[in-house]
Amino acid sequence: MKLEYIVGFIAILFVAQFFYGLAANPGSEFGGADGEAEDVISGINPDYEAWDPGFPKFEPPGGETESMLFALQAAIGAIVIGYFFGYYRGKNRSGQ
Repeated sequence: MKLEYIVGFIAILFVAQFFYGLAANPGSEFGGADGEAEDVISGINPDYEAWDPGFPKFEPPGGETESMLFALQAAIGAIVIGYFFGYYRGKNRSGQ
């Protein structure tokens, strides 16, 4: 029972920190590692052109959408990991 309170408290702290960050920086754009890498590469060699076009570029309608998709991806991963941890913990408790 004590573990649930600790985990709940930590989750509330993370959510509060997230909303504080949104309130402290209204209208901010959240950039990813891809944009930073492009800036570094263009600083080293401004004439560099990628030899592999990669996948067709998908531009979400706003920076918030990109952040939401990233958070959704993280949440799905956490659900999958949590399911397996819970499954094996329940399996061990039942004695199977």
